[in-house]
Amino acid sequence: MEENNENRSKWIKIRLKPSEEILLNKRYKKSTFQNLSEFGRAMILGEPVTVIHRDKSMDEVLEELAILRRELNFIGNNLNQAVRNINSAHGFPDKSLWMNLLTVINGKLEPSITQIKDRMNKYADLWSQKLKAGKA
Repeated sequence: MEENNENRSKWIKIRLKPSEEILLNKRYKKSTFQNLSEFGRAMILGEPVTVIHRDKSMDEVLEELAILRRELNFIGNNLNQAVRNINSAHGFPDKSLWMNLLTVINGKLEPSITQIKDRMNKYADLWSQKLKAGKA
């Protein structure tokens, strides 16, 4: 595609009502354009205008998923540290060390993982309800 090296030297002035200016700015802010001049030129010249659509109902879900991901990372790190400690024992790890690790997993990690799964299922149910409602 060949670029045109002409400078933009012509000005077009338009008058808007305050309500029209508000509407124009709202539409501009929803677009992907960097400044109002680019947006205005695209609108006037009939060029395609890409509009950003943001589903604000997903904010809570995404926030919760970030928290869940962090919790899962903490659980994984704790488990890795425990296994590393057992493997660093002199000689072969004792059966009691592995039993203690399993006790820790069952006592502390398992409830946390179950809680995370329950929260994820809750949001999956909410999401599927929104999808069904959107299709109806």
